Amino acid sequence: MTAFSFRFSRYISLHFHHYPANYAFFVSPINESCQLLIHPNPTLQNMANSNVAFFFFFALLIGHGIVELEASHHVYKHLLGLLSSAPANQPYRTGYHFQPPKNWINDPNGVMIYKGVYHLFYQYNPKGAVWGNIVWAHSTSNDLVNWTPHEPAIFPSQPSDINGCWSGSATILPGGKPAILYTGIDPLNRQVQNLAIPKNLSDPYLREWVKSTKNPLMQPTAQNQINSSSFRDPTTAWLGPDNKWRVVIGSKVDQLGLAILYKSKDFVNWYQSKTPLHSANTGMWECPDFYPVPIHGQSGVDTSLNGPYVKHVLKVSLDNTRHDCYTIGSYDNVKDVYKPDEGSVEGDSGLRYDYGKYYASKTFFDDFKNRRILTGWINESSSVADDIKKGWSGVHAIPRKIWLARSGKQLVQWPVTEIEKLRTNHISLANKLLKGGSVIEISGVTAAQADVEVSFEIKDFEKAEVLEPSWTNPQLLCSRKGALVKGSLGPFGLLVLASEGLKERTAVFFRIFKGHNKYMVLMCGDQSRSSLNQDNDMTTYGAFLDVDIRHHKLSLRSLIDHSIVESFGGGGKVCITSRVYPTLAINKAARLYAFNYGSQSIKISKLNAWSMKTAKIN
Repeated sequence: MTAFSFRFSRYISLHFHHYPANYAFFVSPINESCQLLIHPNPTLQNMANSNVAFFFFFALLIGHGIVELEASHHVYKHLLGLLSSAPANQPYRTGYHFQPPKNWINDPNGVMIYKGVYHLFYQYNPKGAVWGNIVWAHSTSNDLVNWTPHEPAIFPSQPSDINGCWSGSATILPGGKPAILYTGIDPLNRQVQNLAIPKNLSDPYLREWVKSTKNPLMQPTAQNQINSSSFRDPTTAWLGPDNKWRVVIGSKVDQLGLAILYKSKDFVNWYQSKTPLHSANTGMWECPDFYPVPIHGQSGVDTSLNGPYVKHVLKVSLDNTRHDCYTIGSYDNVKDVYKPDEGSVEGDSGLRYDYGKYYASKTFFDDFKNRRILTGWINESSSVADDIKKGWSGVHAIPRKIWLARSGKQLVQWPVTEIEKLRTNHISLANKLLKGGSVIEISGVTAAQADVEVSFEIKDFEKAEVLEPSWTNPQLLCSRKGALVKGSLGPFGLLVLASEGLKERTAVFFRIFKGHNKYMVLMCGDQSRSSLNQDNDMTTYGAFLDVDIRHHKLSLRSLIDHSIVESFGGGGKVCITSRVYPTLAINKAARLYAFNYGSQSIKISKLNAWSMKTAKIN
């Protein structure tokens, strides 16, 4: 699971480690000598015996374990028992982003494809719109767009997870057998690692799961000195050249973030490697993810692949700042050590998946379409009181295909192509001049639920503003030079979820600067005027975009969905997700504009926009 905060900026950071201190749950142990049957109906205990043979066969693939929870998470105990009832008027519910009908969600877990069906497990509170009572909810899809709900797959039922079933990952074992490793919270509030497997491998929907009687498999001990309050979120496992499984678990020692490595011959009995896979002084590492990417092309590869034709990515979710950061490097699978490439920067000053509202992400290899898919959690920017009032909290980002850029220095992300089947009511513009200070409305689409792609052509580069040497923090620069601060080449881009008269608008835009020996592109997501409701977090986000604008047009794509704006600059080299709550620009009152508040003219080479149909979700 992940720790996170509800709010940034003007709000106190409320830590949640996604593990409740107390649970009132349906627990169904069969008996102490047999397995535990995970099933939404505790009365089905008589099904246990039929499952014994399968379980013990698979138990040749399982260990021991036990672990302590620090008290930094903020649990709203007085709210945990409240059942949320969503009001009829829901202007902020999304039309094509994943979310359950009501209540709290956070991290995507155990995402995988099995027998042609996509599986999404996720952290869910069935009892309210605040964190607590967490179970592994479960939905399936044939296209990553429309989702069918199932009963919770994993919930507290063993001593090793009785106080919480936190985040984890799925691994496809030889023979196509899925297995889930996840963090449990034991009776002493220690973080330990557990195993669950499907009850029926012939069921493509994997609706029932069985836990190992040997849980926990990995645990802090007096000998290994692992921090029992910071030992969570196992990765997808991979096979080394010695035919042993490896898995990484996030941890820390003081402010040293650790990717603790474990090995196993049978996926059951695990032992700790003498050294971590990697470490850095960036605080606690949550939801680590470790996977290979081909040096050439956009295809994905199996997590166990290594060799001269791949690089490796280590992503960590930083508990201190709630950012998903990554490095690219090489993996020595004999010494079991990962080394970032020269010039890589660890932590917040380095590379991120998304420079906006995006956390606790997880990738998986889609062997059906030969691609790697990224999933992530978008938490709220509204107050807890508002979350309770609307009856829900949290959504998931549109799944993204992810691959290595041609430069080899960063990743590229793009929404899965399946989302395009929701497009309708296409409109287009071409060769439209945006003079300095101009705004044009993009009409003909449903502006509150849309997909927009635009490319800009820039000339007169010599008139670009000079980038001062001290302007090294792009988010701070975007805050200082927001959408209303006139420049030379910029700001120009899109005004989305805008009200008539622009009292409310979320601006996604570019600025061009003259840097040392090259031109620099700044991409910003300005939420400062996104809502008249000042109780929301309206942080401005930003990042520098690595693109040669002298030889390439500057592109922007924004997926707009009522209270979410996912933007992709430069073909997906920079992603910024905004979470906004307009009071005027809602539903049919929302407007969409292209704008240029710089002094120099900018040309829209082409613009394509579509209304987006509503997906069938849960």
